[in-house]
Amino acid sequence: MDAACELAGGTPWAEPLSAWTSLAFVVAGAAIVVAALRARRATPSVPPLPDGVAAASLRVAFGILVTLIGVGSVIQHGPSPTWDPVVHDPPLLGALALVAADAVADLTGRPLRTWWWLAPTLLDVPLAASSPAASTAAQVVAAAVAVGASALRAWRRAAVRRRTVAALVLLAVGGAVGTLTRPGWPLCDADGSLGVTLQGHAVWHVLAAAALWLLAPPLGARAAR
Repeated sequence: MDAACELAGGTPWAEPLSAWTSLAFVVAGAAIVVAALRARRATPSVPPLPDGVAAASLRVAFGILVTLIGVGSVIQHGPSPTWDPVVHDPPLLGALALVAADAVADLTGRPLRTWWWLAPTLLDVPLAASSPAASTAAQVVAAAVAVGASALRAWRRAAVRRRTVAALVLLAVGGAVGTLTRPGWPLCDADGSLGVTLQGHAVWHVLAAAALWLLAPPLGARAAR
């Protein structure tokens, strides 16, 4: 076990359980894309968003980002090369930015502009390469905006409330488990006195992937005005 209270593996799996559970994002992303494509084929006349991008297309983009989160996480927890922030951070920031941008567009009645979420995604590539700490800070800011805007949207919009609240609860539980299993926290049982070592980050992967899957259908939803 390493200093992060994760079971350590050999090459190429630095943290095997965290690497394998990263595939939850790949599964969730694929499910989002498939559902969006099916919805687009079933209702080809679906009204476009104000900027001309169909809601289904927005969900496809989101699903691709979620899938890339999984790929980047497998690389980070598996072979763990020095450049892993470049493949891990941008899709995560992009997914958060997309959720935040869509919620803000819905709340304000403004058209959703693609650059609102695509620009931060692309800008995070050189940022992650040059300063992983700054990239992590950008993710924290994006997460705060996404959670805050989504919570406000759920409060105002009954149509998206159930899924959004469920997703936020999953994120809160996953975040709590992940935090409590860090070094120095109560559930980081480095000695394994109970015979079981909780893999908090692996739990976070599964719950976060489920939360992103729940957040996909409300993307592109707009209140009647």
